Amino acid sequence: MNGSAHTGPEYAVVIPTLGRPSLDRCLTALAACSGPPPRQVVVVDDRPLTDCGPLPLTVPDALRDRLKVVAGCGNGPAAARNTGVAATTAPWVAFLDDDTLPGPTWADDLAYDLARATPRTAAVQGRIRVPLPAHRRPTDWERCTAGLATAPWITADMAYRREALEQVGGFDERFRRAYREDTDLALRVLNAGWALARGRRETTHPVRPADRWVSVRVQAGNADDVLMTRLHGPNWWRRADAPRGRLPLHLAVTAAAAGALGCALTRRPGPTRLCAGVWLAGTAEFALARILPGPRTRRELVDMTLTSLAIPPAACLHWLRGLLRHYSMRHCPRSAPLPKERVTR
Repeated sequence: MNGSAHTGPEYAVVIPTLGRPSLDRCLTALAACSGPPPRQVVVVDDRPLTDCGPLPLTVPDALRDRLKVVAGCGNGPAAARNTGVAATTAPWVAFLDDDTLPGPTWADDLAYDLARATPRTAAVQGRIRVPLPAHRRPTDWERCTAGLATAPWITADMAYRREALEQVGGFDERFRRAYREDTDLALRVLNAGWALARGRRETTHPVRPADRWVSVRVQAGNADDVLMTRLHGPNWWRRADAPRGRLPLHLAVTAAAAGALGCALTRRPGPTRLCAGVWLAGTAEFALARILPGPRTRRELVDMTLTSLAIPPAACLHWLRGLLRHYSMRHCPRSAPLPKERVTR
């Protein structure tokens, strides 16, 4: 990393990882960018403890004297980031995802962002760029990833003041997925009287390769939305500037499917046809809403049709799972202290 015209507070970089090949590209981009280097770079190996092999990692020469790997023990990205923070000492901690690429002037721009932060600024968010294909319309998964470019407070590139993190207890480790843990933290920081800001640095977030069923698997986030409601109340969507999603429609479509099955089993043809018609119409509307903005290739048509059948019941099941798991919880946002550093793997 080269020198810079901009200087700012010292910072550390924390990168949770599951050992994906993109980690090397992220570190290479970080090492190549111009600007003041981080005091420390902490890579949190969040693979399960059953995966005891060495982390596949190539450390660039520019980072070799300041990078260390600590164990996240497979507890999820929220816990991994807390572990990374505990392994650092700088007054600011910049979080990066292991599949991001900091821009060529990222460190220089980060120094500028931090220097402009007011004493009550808890965090400064980077600008995320998601490259999409220029020769065709983006697929459903590509459009979903592109939403990161406008999402507030995401930790794909987010620099937090250590003092603010310590005051609110860091990330809530009850969020075990890479979903809503950053929104929860931001709301707690705002509740504590801090401010959040957007910076000028830019990070690229390529679209990860994904199989046909990725859109079904991400429905697990509906359980995290239940946890958000328990922690922050029913209006957290508005305060977080988060899209409400299609859960009410998924509930209606799934109820219609269950009604059609129940009526068929009890041999009531009229109600069966009515419920089946509602299910079919709801499923067709959902599939078309996903197909029309896309490339409309044969594969995309098949994928959207199959997953549009599977997503509503999957979303409802995860929502019910969240209700059962968090049924007895009341408004109790995290206030525990940040954990001590865990041992190096």
